Amino acid sequence: MRKLRGHHLLCVHGFQGMGYSPSFVEKMSEIVQQIRDPESDIWLEITIGFDEACSACPHRGEMKCEADEDSDTHVKQMDARVIYHLDLESDATYRKKWLVRRTASMVRPDDLDELCAGCSWLSYGVCKEGIRKLRAAHGISE
Repeated sequence: MRKLRGHHLLCVHGFQGMGYSPSFVEKMSEIVQQIRDPESDIWLEITIGFDEACSACPHRGEMKCEADEDSDTHVKQMDARVIYHLDLESDATYRKKWLVRRTASMVRPDDLDELCAGCSWLSYGVCKEGIRKLRAAHGISE
């Protein structure tokens, strides 16, 4: 089982190897590979707050994200918005394949404008493209 924060349910589909540090990129790449692997069907605990990817982030403080004074609140709000949008429960466990299908069916690329509002990675376009590809892989058109 892996622990994944709510907004990382979306990040994994657009991740292109960019990140906050080499160790973060390495950890996120490992997580992304397992989530994108169609044969893997692990359990994922979805949470608001720190997850495995955060363990390698240079902005992780003892108790909160310390990228800037508002970052912890900002990322937790993104987690909560994604969990709410997908009609999930925080700190509950789900099968990975089920979550990926649910994300494909319930998240459109333009939903990221609201779900990920204020995220510095959104402007790169890779996140929306990742959701487009995910939906197409599941036979869901725009």
